[in-house]
Amino acid sequence: MRKAANYSTDRGGCLPPPIGQPPCLPAQPCAPVSVKTVRPGTLACWWRAIRPQTLTVALAPVIVGSALAWTAQGSLHPASTVLALLTAVLIQIGTNLHNDVGDFERGSDTPDRLGPPRATALGWLSAAAVRRGAWVAFVLAFLCGIYLAWRGGWPIVIVGLASLLAGWAYTGGPRPIAYTALGELFVLLFFGFAAVAGSYYLQTLSLGPAALLCGAMVGLFAAAVITVNNYRDRDTDVRVGKRTLAVVVGRRAMKRVYAAEMLLPFVFLPWLATLLGGSVWFALPLLLLPRVLREIGLFWRLPPGSVFNAVLAQSARLQFAYSVLLAVAIVVRQHSA
Repeated sequence: MRKAANYSTDRGGCLPPPIGQPPCLPAQPCAPVSVKTVRPGTLACWWRAIRPQTLTVALAPVIVGSALAWTAQGSLHPASTVLALLTAVLIQIGTNLHNDVGDFERGSDTPDRLGPPRATALGWLSAAAVRRGAWVAFVLAFLCGIYLAWRGGWPIVIVGLASLLAGWAYTGGPRPIAYTALGELFVLLFFGFAAVAGSYYLQTLSLGPAALLCGAMVGLFAAAVITVNNYRDRDTDVRVGKRTLAVVVGRRAMKRVYAAEMLLPFVFLPWLATLLGGSVWFALPLLLLPRVLREIGLFWRLPPGSVFNAVLAQSARLQFAYSVLLAVAIVVRQHSA
């Protein structure tokens, strides 16, 4: 079994390695991201607070949904595409900031937490400032959504308002989603089905089985990112009273959940190819399969700890890479047909 990485003692963690490479080992010292170098109240604090490494999870479904729409009608509506991407990122930023301040106020960000540094808990930003930042992001997303609602009608109104409410409810309200066993399902629904199908509907004003299937494929990968987070934090979550899926079913079951989330998108590729007329191009995402298998192996072998920060970052990267390759396959298949 590989030993866990030597992370810095200031809770800064390590910069994630490139896709496909394992987290840093003692023989490969990694570059620490020291919290001591961050000046409170600066743009660097805000940059870390919005968690830029997770924003691709919000972009991926819009890219895939738009690619499907292009194959259906041969063109895209530019304003809808740009605003859908912007709205998705703004909701993700708002959710991340709300999670940052929400966990701090609920006492979940304890000194022994294993995840990356949190801006509110470390005093980089005040709780009031982070909360305002979250609401600014949500309001901007709402404003972008006005045009999208005009374009798509009531279905987009429902999806948009549900997404905003879910972003707040993830850490807000009397029973936050992040504190229950529904976190992975939440991500599958909103970063998979709703985001892909919604993006497709915005362009075509219709819905089909291929959009829903792509929603499942992209959403499962996104759910894997949350699975890594909850697996890493299981012990501290037990102490603070969280009942995440990892807490409920245990580490052994979560290893199987992660493997399923990472592999099922590849299993569904032949089904998607059948729905869209078949093409060898749908094998393109299989280029990532060796890297995915390597990541699953690390998840199963490494002991829980800060080393999973790198596994989380790698999972997010793989989700985005898979989505881009899937979108390319969809578009090129149409062009070559």
